[in-house]
Amino acid sequence: MPDEIEKVYRFAPLSQYSLKQRVLIHLADWAFYAAIKVIGRSVRFETEGMEHLRSIESAGKLPIYAVWHDRIFLGASYLKGRGIVFLTSQSFDGEYIARFLQRFGYGVIRGSSTRGGARGLVEMIRGMDRGLPMGFTVDGPKGPRYEVKSGVVLLAKKSGNPILPFIVHPKKYWTLNSWDKLHIPRPFTQALMMFGNPIYVGAQVSVDMIEAKRVEVQNELDRLVKLAKEWRGED
Repeated sequence: MPDEIEKVYRFAPLSQYSLKQRVLIHLADWAFYAAIKVIGRSVRFETEGMEHLRSIESAGKLPIYAVWHDRIFLGASYLKGRGIVFLTSQSFDGEYIARFLQRFGYGVIRGSSTRGGARGLVEMIRGMDRGLPMGFTVDGPKGPRYEVKSGVVLLAKKSGNPILPFIVHPKKYWTLNSWDKLHIPRPFTQALMMFGNPIYVGAQVSVDMIEAKRVEVQNELDRLVKLAKEWRGED
């Protein structure tokens, strides 16, 4: 494996963090990894929309997975082992998230819409050129919650690969008191994994069309959430 590819699957050094921060990063990393591994194994998944992923693969394209930040727990469990590379923020929180993702076989590129975003996007384009699928928590790293940012659309435009919106919705879950209201599924619950319609972005689209495509991703994710709530029996 070339070093340019391998490095996204390796842990980054923690030399820029204090001793206390390094300890907390390790603790949070292992806590999330263990919780996702144990609870994820107990969850009974029901999958819809797999044909959308297959259509991308049969067309010789790579998916750009797009999901809300509050679904990362079960999303990490379901999609593990596929080598997907996610964009994470260059921050204390982003570092422990990066590490537990890498323990599940994900790759990580550091950057965000607020810090290091342009460099992160360039590295994601290069990664897709080398055959790596990408992923975005499209309202991360700090919100606003359920509001798609434009980075995922720019990646689709530059790479020529389609966006694949998806959500994971557990029947029973706890909600963390965080900006994203992170879903923590209860052990042995059922969960719906739903892939949405692929969204292609042409290389020649204008600035106005970038916004239109962002809204298209927004609407598709909103649609999936609505369907998942109906599946769960929510009002």
